[in-house]
Amino acid sequence: MDAPPRIYTGAVTTEAPAGGRRRATARGALINSAFQIVLGTLNLLKAVIAAAFLTQEEFGVWSILFLGIALVIALKSSLVGDKYIQQDEDDQEIAFQKAFTLELLSTGLMVVGALALAPLLALAYGEEELLLPGLALALMLPGLALQSPIWVYYRRLDFLRQRLLLSVDPVVGFVVTVALAAAGAGYWSLVGGSVVGATIGGIVAIIASPYRLRLRFDVPTLRSYAAFSLPLFVAVMSGLLIAQFSVFFGEVALGLAGAGAIGLTAIITQWTDRADAVITQAMYPAICRVADRRELLREAFSKSNRIALMWAIPFGVALSLFADDIVRYVLGSGWEGVGILLQVFGLMAAVNHLGFNWSAFYRALGRTAPIAWVAAAAFVAFCAAAIPLMFSHGLEGFAIGMAVMTAVSLAGRLLYVLRLFPGFPVIPYVLRSIAPTVPAVLAVLALRAAETGERTAALALGELLAYTAVTIVATVVVERSLLREMLGYLRRARAGAEPTVA
Repeated sequence: MDAPPRIYTGAVTTEAPAGGRRRATARGALINSAFQIVLGTLNLLKAVIAAAFLTQEEFGVWSILFLGIALVIALKSSLVGDKYIQQDEDDQEIAFQKAFTLELLSTGLMVVGALALAPLLALAYGEEELLLPGLALALMLPGLALQSPIWVYYRRLDFLRQRLLLSVDPVVGFVVTVALAAAGAGYWSLVGGSVVGATIGGIVAIIASPYRLRLRFDVPTLRSYAAFSLPLFVAVMSGLLIAQFSVFFGEVALGLAGAGAIGLTAIITQWTDRADAVITQAMYPAICRVADRRELLREAFSKSNRIALMWAIPFGVALSLFADDIVRYVLGSGWEGVGILLQVFGLMAAVNHLGFNWSAFYRALGRTAPIAWVAAAAFVAFCAAAIPLMFSHGLEGFAIGMAVMTAVSLAGRLLYVLRLFPGFPVIPYVLRSIAPTVPAVLAVLALRAAETGERTAALALGELLAYTAVTIVATVVVERSLLREMLGYLRRARAGAEPTVA
């Protein structure tokens, strides 16, 4: 097979598909959108279906285990992958082999950490049943490490092959989890699905690897990766500790039911991240190659955020607006305490997406320290507000404390956005982002004011459809020029046209 063409951008030389990065990135956004919608829905359904078979206490056990292993996985993921995408060595096969070696080494350390974490969680929570499934979840890590060859396709902007390979893990995990949950396996269904999915995904990725798998340990490479990744490690640690402490102190203050409520709310609200993930993942390899062209970065930041907010704000607001209906008609009476969390977390998720992918631009520039500072500030705010308020005011207090943390994180993020892009119009940007949602909310409130009699699932569904329709129309009106531009890129991507190279 011929090697992919190499083009010069004025900053670095890199592998890229023919046709320019604008077309490749647009095609990537199209592919990522399709896969993220399908796989994101699959993951959400997996959690909801499993929750229907499990008690709130059993789901609380899974929430503790999942957040524990997620801490380990996220820390491992921050060490190698992003830097491999950013590097531009002459021999990319050797570059991958060096990165793969570091990935295996870091995974070995993380397996030890995961095995040590399981008894610590059991001791910390006073729940012996956390031990065995916690140890079993460590088996996920080798499978995830073996999925490293997928990085190569991501770096080449070969999004279709990347997404097909990445989809193996969640699809297998969904099938196994649902089958085991229906069979009465309890939280073991989620553990089994996670381990089997990661393992099968790793095997498929190894088979599809475009490079030979060899171990190449290189001290200068280790130093380079460490300098880039240490701030990301701190940022990820801060974020995952917030998640872990939320469940830990939720269990201490409110019992396993409280931990389950917090865990399920976090899973549901993470759905708002899908649009941002679609755009950011498609753009990151491309913006790494044009990092010296500041005006192009500014344009990419502004437009990518506007696109992501077209989804994130309406979804987050809808989650808050229909929180009681979700509890009543979807989750069931056993989850009544989740309502207030969904209301607050929905609004938080919407607001939190303002400038959400700022860190990708700092990573592309190799400046990762600001990412660590903002994450650390959020962690301090969480410890100062969310934890005390949880003990004093229960789930409502926790929700308020998390809103305070979100405000601190947003302030830090905007500070660094303005440092990177001086004069960025923050207020017009915010007002434009929320504008399409305002008429949709007013339409739903008007319908509710006109309702008489008992509220039913049919009424709630009708309101949701009205909210969606008004949001779509308003978005087309407010963002028609940007939508027209994006559709133009996507048409050229499908037709194979040759737009201007960014």
